[in-house]
Amino acid sequence: MTFAAEALAAALILVGGAFLLLGSAALAKLRDPLRRLHAPTLAVTVGLGAILIASMLEAGIVRAEPSWHELAIVLFLFLTAPVSAQMIAKVHLMEIDPATLPPPREGGPWASHAPDDEGEPERGG
Repeated sequence: MTFAAEALAAALILVGGAFLLLGSAALAKLRDPLRRLHAPTLAVTVGLGAILIASMLEAGIVRAEPSWHELAIVLFLFLTAPVSAQMIAKVHLMEIDPATLPPPREGGPWASHAPDDEGEPERGG
């Protein structure tokens, strides 16, 4: 059983490392903030998640000393990565001219650029 667990942990480390490498290369290569946003989010959730799961597997099965720290880190990353990605996208939308945005699906104003009483877009959160 330990050989299979070690092989699975090694495969998870390789997959995680490949996602982290791909995410880093995409972060350097992509040109605007909204495109750059997807690369680190995917790299963190899948790449680092796979590496931490491999660490949990190695500690729990191979060494017979289960470690719950990695699970807490994985859960924290899975909960915070989408929130931080949404906040970065919202900041980017606040910095561009609303006239250059495509029309929203419902036909109303964008949530980031909701008009105030004078008809000017609000700035801020």
